Amino acid sequence: MPQQMSTARRTSTAGLLAAITLALALSGCATYDVTAPADARADAPAADVKAKDARLAAAGDGKHADGKHADAKNGSGDDVDCRTAKCVALTFDAGPSENTNRLLDILKKEKVHATFFMLGQNHVDKRPAEVRRIDAEGHELANHTWSHQILTDIEPKEATRELSRVQDAVRKITGKTPKLMRPPQGRTDGEVSEISKRLGLAQVLWSVTAKDYQTNDSALITKRVLDQTERDGIILLHDIYKGTVPAVPGILKELKKRGYTVVTVSQLLSPAKPEPGMVYRP
Repeated sequence: MPQQMSTARRTSTAGLLAAITLALALSGCATYDVTAPADARADAPAADVKAKDARLAAAGDGKHADGKHADAKNGSGDDVDCRTAKCVALTFDAGPSENTNRLLDILKKEKVHATFFMLGQNHVDKRPAEVRRIDAEGHELANHTWSHQILTDIEPKEATRELSRVQDAVRKITGKTPKLMRPPQGRTDGEVSEISKRLGLAQVLWSVTAKDYQTNDSALITKRVLDQTERDGIILLHDIYKGTVPAVPGILKELKKRGYTVVTVSQLLSPAKPEPGMVYRP
């Protein structure tokens, strides 16, 4: 858990954490740290909080009554304050693909930014133009391994290679190195967390899944997302399936109608910064 955990939170969770740690130790499993976006924000270092507040103050006309900053609807830069706004992070796994440019057109039209957890093999390596466009249009570059191997099922050296190859490929294409990763199937453990920490990667799980790998029914995908979405949630979709991208306009329209500000994962965590090795889960 974060070092600056509040006294109340520490008191309420210490016993549970101790029990979990003991159980895992007895079972031979390595432990790892998990935190929710709201807790990460609450425990952000004072210097980061001060810097965030200064940026917000300098960005424009202050906050609206609904808690959003004047430009928060655009989901760009650091003008979103999820401490007060009703935020939800939008993420896409396993691309880029032949559907990605259409998705980027939609996001651009709606002035929404997302986090893309990209696969290396047959995706990043085959579609560098889409990777450059994702970056150029203000979306967040993130890592979903090279070949979608389950990191907890392979040797540490191989798991390191699965992640580092994507880091290297994205950096070669964009000049930027991802700071976030999503383990395939959400499966992680202490060893994966240590590898992620060494590579400068925070781990991001999710709270909303449309299971769009099971259906091409865009209406069903939309319903599943909207039925599960709550404040500070992280939505998991895939831009590789043909039913998903057509669902995005309806999802965004209804989320905005319900008062949500759609953000990237890093915006959701701000003023905290993603901590390498940490698992973020709503």
